[in-house]
Amino acid sequence: MKIVVDTNLCSGHARCAAHAPQLIALDDSGFADISDPEVPAGQEGLAREAAAACPERAIKLIDSHEV
Repeated sequence: MKIVVDTNLCSGHARCAAHAPQLIALDDSGFADISDPEVPAGQEGLAREAAAACPERAIKLIDSHEV
């Protein structure tokens, strides 16, 4: 599974990082910053929580089988 952030939609609410700080950092302006889009095994639930927490729906999860 991979995490993708649509930077055009991200408004910097930081809810994603609050739910999954292990997966999503914030840049200097407070926007989601994904340094490694690959979700480590066992952290898929956190990735789903982060995506669901985004009010702008800027966080997308891509199944590895779709790539």
